[in-house]
Amino acid sequence: MVFDQDALNLGLLLLRLVVGIVLALHGIAKYRGGITGVGGWFDSEGLKPGILHAHLAAGTEIGAGAALAAGFLTPLSAMAYVGVMTVAGWVGHRKNGFFIIREGWEYVFVLGAAAACIATTGPGEYSLDNAMDITWNGLPWLIVSAGGGVGAAIVLLATCYRPPTSDGD
Repeated sequence: MVFDQDALNLGLLLLRLVVGIVLALHGIAKYRGGITGVGGWFDSEGLKPGILHAHLAAGTEIGAGAALAAGFLTPLSAMAYVGVMTVAGWVGHRKNGFFIIREGWEYVFVLGAAAACIATTGPGEYSLDNAMDITWNGLPWLIVSAGGGVGAAIVLLATCYRPPTSDGD
């Protein structure tokens, strides 16, 4: 079997575009659908103050998604992506089980894992990182993207997440 570097670069470009644009559009949808409503929903889920977290989530989704799609500072973009998906999975989907057909955490897990995989391989030749001669990839950058994203999510959840109690608090 002959290794085709051009095919790998094209595959990484397509994966980055799909995964990155999906996240960026999700962030844009938070604004287009009414960020105040998103903030109220975040409050009801236990992320306080909800409006602040709505802006942080939307901004991170737009920024990390666009940066990942462009292949810009890829492991750091992936780390932000993993972080926002970890929070979404814990706060909004965990209680529903695994499968997305029941609003479970399957989808956010796959997106976060894809971002971490891109950080591991690097963004490929068709990227801003390559144009700037940034070659961050491999196991250390998997640890940065996955570990840093999950770690940041844990810190955010520990400091700002207060799940509602059964009596509605």
